[in-house]
Amino acid sequence: MNAAPYTPAPVQPSRRVAFDVISAVSRDDAYANLLLPTLIRRQALNTADAGLATELTYGTLRMRGYYDRVIALAANRPVSDIDPDILDVLRLGAHQLLATRVAQHAAVNESVTLARSVGSRSAVGFTNGVLRTLSRSTPEEWKERVLATAKTTDDRLATEHAHPAWIVRAFRQALAAEGRTDELEDLLAADNAAPRVNLIALPGLASLPDDAERDTYSPFGFVLASGDPDTAIRHEAGRLRVQDEGSQIAALALTRARPIAEGERWLDLCAGPGGKTALLGAEAALSGAHLTANEVVPARAELVRRAVAPVPGDIPVTELDGTTIGEMQPESYDRILVDAPCTGLGALRRRPEARWRKTAKDVGDLTKLQQSLLLSAFAALKPGGVLAYVTCSPHLAETRSVVLDSLRRLGDGAELLDTAAVVQSVAREPIDLGDQQTERAGTTVQLWPHRHGTDAMFIALITKV
Repeated sequence: MNAAPYTPAPVQPSRRVAFDVISAVSRDDAYANLLLPTLIRRQALNTADAGLATELTYGTLRMRGYYDRVIALAANRPVSDIDPDILDVLRLGAHQLLATRVAQHAAVNESVTLARSVGSRSAVGFTNGVLRTLSRSTPEEWKERVLATAKTTDDRLATEHAHPAWIVRAFRQALAAEGRTDELEDLLAADNAAPRVNLIALPGLASLPDDAERDTYSPFGFVLASGDPDTAIRHEAGRLRVQDEGSQIAALALTRARPIAEGERWLDLCAGPGGKTALLGAEAALSGAHLTANEVVPARAELVRRAVAPVPGDIPVTELDGTTIGEMQPESYDRILVDAPCTGLGALRRRPEARWRKTAKDVGDLTKLQQSLLLSAFAALKPGGVLAYVTCSPHLAETRSVVLDSLRRLGDGAELLDTAAVVQSVAREPIDLGDQQTERAGTTVQLWPHRHGTDAMFIALITKV
């Protein structure tokens, strides 16, 4: 009698989802925050399995650089010599063994099963051997071994906290501008902590739910004490939405910089995906102002249209090149938000793969675009109007340098406002902003995840004299 053919055990669904996201990020430059919810819905994961898939995905992506160092030691070969799919299996297994309460046998066995589904027979044995080697030592012992390979202080920090060394240096320089370099390790650690799901009740359109815990700073922000945020969002048809507290403060800094006159014209120059646009639109509806949104990428422009759908009034969404709007529409707007494309280094808590995707070389190209957008927006600003330059990055080249260089080019016609004072006036509680003074009169604001619990949002308010 012939034996039945061998059928390998299926991979547990939450681990399969996590692997598929991690692999897509590695292979196709996918965005985890967009793909993960889609796969969770497609696989109909229950709440517990969805939570596990989320922890495995984001935990592995955050600490990928550190896990690669551990894997290289355990495998006795550089990770560049390991098949990419098997390397992602090992990263996922390393996270379970070194940073979760998953039982060792479950972490190893599930990883071996996963390797069997994506790799060769020899790769299965290799995966089993590497992970069993990992399981024989404690996380503390592996950390000691990995850090012993670091050659410099920056290399040690980059290794331990899983940030590329160029980002470590950029963060140190940004903190040094405030005289706060002693906070560097706290900042790196904050990037590796899962953030709370922060929401906003759009002003004039929604009230805070009964079980809301109010944000420390934003007058409209909150987190839910319990329950699923998606349920509350669907019930309110977009009038409640997910938005980081720092993003809320950035938009409110523009609307609250000075009293609003009825009939003002506002422009959100780089509006996609539309979170700040919706808040600006709600503020405009309350004050009799008129908002236009612009987003050059058609797919993102469509996201903006969806984002502003719950806001009263007609908010037109154009798809123009933001660097030419100043020439096309000179002195046309009373307030302009320039939420400039940037490296995204301020949101590594939420988009951890960005740290491995961006390089120091990207900064130079972005700063040229950022300055072009700022100068174009300034040309489109009416005399006496206010412009908010915002980036979700603390990198000095993308923040103070862009602002100060633009001010030098604009000469006496532009003036940096006391942005710190405006932000303090918006906030529900005093904010520790450190030293925000620049070489010009006026101030800028840099928010931080470790100090404020927000993304690292930069804000500068400029007026046309």
